[in-house]
Amino acid sequence: MEDQEQDQKRAELGDTDVPAEDEIAEAFEKIVSEGAQRLHRRWREVLATGLAGGLEVAVGVLALLAVLAATGSELLAGLGFSIGFIALMLGRSELFTEGFLVPVTAVFAGRAGTAQLAKLWAGTLVANLVGGWLVMWLVVLGFPDLTDVAVESARHFVEAPLDLQSASLAFLGGSVITLMTRMQHGAHSEGGKIVASVIGGFLLAGLMLFHSILDSLLIFGALHAGAPFGYGDWLAWFWYTVLLNMAGGLFVITLIRLVRSKELLERERAAVAAGR
Repeated sequence: MEDQEQDQKRAELGDTDVPAEDEIAEAFEKIVSEGAQRLHRRWREVLATGLAGGLEVAVGVLALLAVLAATGSELLAGLGFSIGFIALMLGRSELFTEGFLVPVTAVFAGRAGTAQLAKLWAGTLVANLVGGWLVMWLVVLGFPDLTDVAVESARHFVEAPLDLQSASLAFLGGSVITLMTRMQHGAHSEGGKIVASVIGGFLLAGLMLFHSILDSLLIFGALHAGAPFGYGDWLAWFWYTVLLNMAGGLFVITLIRLVRSKELLERERAAVAAGR
């Protein structure tokens, strides 16, 4: 009888002795471990991973343009774009807007510092844009039939006024990409991670949310094709989109996750202070 009561109590408490559900604790440990590894990389590794991420997302943009040209459907084009997120996930590359939940959690857990976080954000952002710019140049050269679609798609972003609607689309863009990251870390199989990638691609590209990297690559393609706007117009859209992407990713998904993991964060910081 006593053994049965202990077994029942153990089942109620979970398999671990941490003050959270087992799945939350497991996901937290995985996120902190991965975030610490990413934040302790050298500049060369940060830039190389970010460059690869830009190249892979540009492949998704190519798929988006091809589907949009063939069907005229933005929703189907969003599904086509998910190829880029799948390649990003399977290739273990990195996108700037994926750098909110995982590395920020590692910083709050005491496993890295804010300077390392700034290095990751700055290096990945620049490398994503450079890699994407190069591939979109090749896309325009290799697929001239897609140039009109690229220009028309890019106009949706560069000609958007800075108003409440644009701000909302950018905020939602950051929230959706961070939610995708959370779902991927919560998945227990590659198949589950791929499903999360498809969901993220569909929402971001299919609904034409404002995303600082994805949409910049669309704009770069249009600029390579001789669009009636310039890099100044891109920057006028880009600066507030980056900031609101960060706000959406940090103050919705990441903040909620940090609050939910408060006790786990305290235990992790105590372990760091103890030299473990």
